[in-house]
Amino acid sequence: MKAAHFRECGGFFLTLNHMKVRFLGTGTSTGVPQIGCRCDVCSSTDPRDKRLRTSVRIEIDEKVIMIDCSPDFRQQMLPFPLEKIDALLLTHEHYDHVGGIDDLRPFSIFGAVDIYMEKRREMELRERLPYCFAEHKYGGVPDIAVRRIKADEEFQIGKVRVTPIRIFHYKLPILGYRIANFVYLTDVKWVEESELKKLEGVDTLVISALRKKEHRSHQTLKQALEIIDKLNPKAAYLTHMSHEIGRHADLEKELPPGVLPAYDGLEILV
Repeated sequence: MKAAHFRECGGFFLTLNHMKVRFLGTGTSTGVPQIGCRCDVCSSTDPRDKRLRTSVRIEIDEKVIMIDCSPDFRQQMLPFPLEKIDALLLTHEHYDHVGGIDDLRPFSIFGAVDIYMEKRREMELRERLPYCFAEHKYGGVPDIAVRRIKADEEFQIGKVRVTPIRIFHYKLPILGYRIANFVYLTDVKWVEESELKKLEGVDTLVISALRKKEHRSHQTLKQALEIIDKLNPKAAYLTHMSHEIGRHADLEKELPPGVLPAYDGLEILV
């Protein structure tokens, strides 16, 4: 994939020579292998079939941006040097996307970690992690700062403009994100046509594809491919995959040109 150089955004230019995306986890809420399962995927020796819970790390304009903070966050961050996280963007409040927030503690040496989320997400986190929001915190608690966002309002992290995308996880309204010409959509069941218009001209699309069989709250592989075909990005990557999607090596052969299954540790330049 070729790296972008300059893209105009709202009257100013963003330098995007070094927009790097690393997939920290590409699995569903149970991870792969799934506990107790001995299927071909869970028994595979291919490292691409070992999937932690879903999240990505983005480097852009000298900023480090995370999308979601899974229960596997500690393990996912061990390969990186300890450095400031400039923003953590939350898609929704389900545990497989927020279960690692307590492990933000080491990053507090750089000051509060800004967590961008909707009001509903904040209320949920306050109930689950009250000690992180206490007026008088005890030592060792992660230092976090809430940055409340809305689905219909863009926001900025330094010079980086972020566009929230309203998507639905069954009936639960959640968020995807567009950063320059990179789009990240996970836990998708359906997307309104008005929101798809926000994705026009996308170069790189990351989208969830849980499995091939119908699911109540997640889209199938076929449904993910339909959205990819409609948006026609230069490259598309599948994420949030369960063991029911099949082995990576087999899935790779089934996909159309320009579409690949992501895997843990994959890095791309956008």
